[in-house]
Amino acid sequence: MRNRSQRRNVVVGAGLVVLLAALTLGQIQLQKAAAAQTKGGVMAPRFEVDPLWPKPLPNHWILGQTIGVWADTDDHIWIVHRGSSTLADNEKGIEVKTAECCAGAPPVLEFDQAGNLLRHWGGPGQGYEWPDGNHGIFIDYKGNVWIGGNGGPDSHVLKFTKDGKFLLQVGKKGARRKAGATAGSNEGDVAGFVGGSNDEVSFGRVAKIFVDPRANEAYLADGYLNKRVAVLDADTGKMKRWWGAYGNKPDDTPLGAYDPSKPPAQQFRNPVHCADLSADRLLYVCDRVGDRLQVFTPEGKFVKEGFFAKDTKASGSAWDIAFSKDPQQKYIFMADGMNDKVHIIDRQTLQELTTFGDGGRQPGQFYGVHSIATDSKGNLYTTETWEGKRLQRFVYKGVSPVTKPNQGVVWPTRSTQ
Repeated sequence: MRNRSQRRNVVVGAGLVVLLAALTLGQIQLQKAAAAQTKGGVMAPRFEVDPLWPKPLPNHWILGQTIGVWADTDDHIWIVHRGSSTLADNEKGIEVKTAECCAGAPPVLEFDQAGNLLRHWGGPGQGYEWPDGNHGIFIDYKGNVWIGGNGGPDSHVLKFTKDGKFLLQVGKKGARRKAGATAGSNEGDVAGFVGGSNDEVSFGRVAKIFVDPRANEAYLADGYLNKRVAVLDADTGKMKRWWGAYGNKPDDTPLGAYDPSKPPAQQFRNPVHCADLSADRLLYVCDRVGDRLQVFTPEGKFVKEGFFAKDTKASGSAWDIAFSKDPQQKYIFMADGMNDKVHIIDRQTLQELTTFGDGGRQPGQFYGVHSIATDSKGNLYTTETWEGKRLQRFVYKGVSPVTKPNQGVVWPTRSTQ
């Protein structure tokens, strides 16, 4: 009996040792997690700039203001830029016949994952009106290429094949113009324009297009003159519905300068700069100068909003967004051209987790970061307007603890390949 009791005590004692070890290990892990939180650490996607992507363009071509980017189903990266119209004479010596270099590249460019240029096309052609200021690019589920425009008379959007064959124009160039002005005028003042944010046919300088494959509907961020989201049949271009901020009927009455200390405006400010649909069918709209994202159902019912760098004035903080590639699209990546950074946001809570980037012209820095896209591997692609005039890739490095509110320039710590 004594031996049996001793064996039982040994077994119980060993079990207690294992239990205590497990509890100790668990406590250590909790302490580590608490320490990370105490230091401000959060779990967030990490990136490193790829300074060798893309490869140099042929033919002495260079980019102008680059104002749209998208990754298609083949992980090819498409951009649209403004080329020669935004290049100084000393940048386009070939065109003005003063030097051996350089010239503006065609407006639409396609790159593969290695950074090689594939297709290139765009500009005026037969049967359509090319925008004065092409703006935004989207490749839909059928492989069609959509382009908007924010030049003075741009009241329309265009659809092409990937080879540049014209398919559809929705809206008429010059329809949204100053009363009494000619169709080609470039008025910058919203007040007194013909047409408007309740026009059923034409638009007001569309910034971006997103096509929903389930409903075959195109969502337009409309725009630099109008103050709405417009939804079209993606085949016919027929207008189906539209709405303004908070789901209100759009009103083009001037709002005055943005003041972050005042209550949020009940209408969008110009420009309405993105309208992207998530996998769980919520539409995220960039009210750029209002420093906010507003979220809607596809029918235009307001869900919620979030503000980012709310004290940003001038051109605002909410320029463009892309979703992470996990099935839940847990994160939003928001380009902020005024503060020259990318915000990483929890999509469910609209809470900012961290940012990366800084102003400058070196790899990983930004000058007017304008548009953003993700490929299937989770890599980010950004384009820059103003004098930035470039395309960059940021390689996805997984999700890990981040302790800095702003990571600064995400320079590679090892090979990006």
